[in-house]
Amino acid sequence: MAQLVGRHVRDVEVGSSSLPTPTTEYMPASLTEQILERATALEALRFGEFKLSAGNVSHYYFDGRILTLDPTGAYLVAKAFILLLKKFDVDAIAGPTLGADPIVAAVAVVSHLEGHHIPGLIVRKTQKGYGTSKIIEGPFRSSMQVAVVDDTCSSGASLLYAIETIEKRGSKVVKVLSILDRNEGGGDTIRRRGYNFSSLLIADKDGAIRPT
Repeated sequence: MAQLVGRHVRDVEVGSSSLPTPTTEYMPASLTEQILERATALEALRFGEFKLSAGNVSHYYFDGRILTLDPTGAYLVAKAFILLLKKFDVDAIAGPTLGADPIVAAVAVVSHLEGHHIPGLIVRKTQKGYGTSKIIEGPFRSSMQVAVVDDTCSSGASLLYAIETIEKRGSKVVKVLSILDRNEGGGDTIRRRGYNFSSLLIADKDGAIRPT
């Protein structure tokens, strides 16, 4: 069982194409464990001194795009999020560019293969100054029920920006997700604002990562 990054994690061959096929409605522990193992095998999790986008320094760094741009990693993450979203009546999954881009694409494809059909939306950092002048890319319309996702939640600022952008345009956010909750207050802030937030992995104060 994978509990701590770098400790008691069974070897995972980076080139492996073996994929889990969970069929139940709940989140199998083995699926989140495989996500942690895959992230470790791909070196998406690194330890050292890293400056984060919020300006603080961390003793570890999670590069979510290494995981979500890997075919197996993308499948595992998409499968896990789709299982979490089954209890919510979502019309689409959205997230802030750049971290969420491969996630929403993977969820859209895997959901189609499974017959759920969850379109993906990308929230731009700034509104386009040409063409249709969109700030939300994809098949967005008002009155949608949307799940918002990002690869990491630290302060929660990127997720909250995406939530605000979507709701200002007439849709409702019904679920908020991240692969890793750094446990730095962002998840609590999102919950205090009335949103249902969950993550696949969570860090403790010492930087040890475990499945939720």
